[in-house]
Amino acid sequence: MRIAVLASGNGSNFEVIAQAIKDKEIDAELVLLFSDHHDAYVLERGKKFGVPCESFELKEFSDKKNYEAALLELLKRYKAELVVLAGYMRIIGKELLEAFPNRIVNIHPALLPNFPGLHGIKDAYEAGVKETGVTIHFVDSGVDTGPIIAQGKVQVAESDRLEDLEKKIHQVEHQLYPQVLAEIVKEFHRDKE
Repeated sequence: MRIAVLASGNGSNFEVIAQAIKDKEIDAELVLLFSDHHDAYVLERGKKFGVPCESFELKEFSDKKNYEAALLELLKRYKAELVVLAGYMRIIGKELLEAFPNRIVNIHPALLPNFPGLHGIKDAYEAGVKETGVTIHFVDSGVDTGPIIAQGKVQVAESDRLEDLEKKIHQVEHQLYPQVLAEIVKEFHRDKE
């Protein structure tokens, strides 16, 4: 299965996925890393793994529709079969959703449907919940509303600072995301047989 990863920032989830593919824990080929920021650190991580890296920014296009059309063209050129969002901070538009039905996967740092949107960890922390976690879901036209694939729970200790909770969440992300992607790829291979 040909996987393309979309990321906007640091890329720790990308690195975990790339390592799992390299170690054959995920039976797939990482065909593309795309970032919507030319200076995102994730691109350095991509080069380290020898993954083809591409980037362009929304401001380089007249509107979001043209940006998405260029992104779709890129995904087609690399023959991507599964799109994996790893800290990609943009809403996926209609054209991409239609081109990859139930084949765009996202990770969110909270137990959806609670705390959707940009600041899942901070929102959960500020709400004072005793438990939060990580959700992996298929992407639909809403914000963090697609069908849930898996969740991992994280206990919030009274002594936890926001930074402590962020570390706990990232640990669960880095375990859960490769496991879930491995399962999705297995399903894909089973369906093809």
